[in-house]
Amino acid sequence: MEKVPMTAGGFAALEAELKDRQQVQRQRIITAIAEARALGDLSENAEYHAAKEAQSLNEGRIMELESLIGRADIIDVSKLGGETIKFGATVKLIDDDTEEEKSYQIVGEPESDVKSGKVSIGSPIARALIGKKVGDSVQVNTPGGGKSYEVVSVVFR
Repeated sequence: MEKVPMTAGGFAALEAELKDRQQVQRQRIITAIAEARALGDLSENAEYHAAKEAQSLNEGRIMELESLIGRADIIDVSKLGGETIKFGATVKLIDDDTEEEKSYQIVGEPESDVKSGKVSIGSPIARALIGKKVGDSVQVNTPGGGKSYEVVSVVFR
């Protein structure tokens, strides 16, 4: 089994989602199935089929979460340090073309969320940043074309 690197915060979020799906969502879906069954003929009962589909999706996600949690390799970012960019680093960049400042934290695949500034260790930008230091220029090949950034700061928190 391949280990999945993630931060402590990402691990806690997965555990919280698993708990919610097992203890809240599962019960809500069971209730919806029971109510739909009470309506009669199951072959033409849209509510029943929708509830069964929701149950299937929920149980699939529970299995996925249990697998991720079981394979988690939790890395305490607060104990990391140094000047080079590696897993867990929060990196401030300046776009060479637009002078726009961006900040990203390099995290594990299950916790990545670009909108909140968390990029997966396997993403093109993270792969380009690994090993770089403050002042380095970084060329990133993205689906939208090539981008050039300058590393302004590297912190671990």
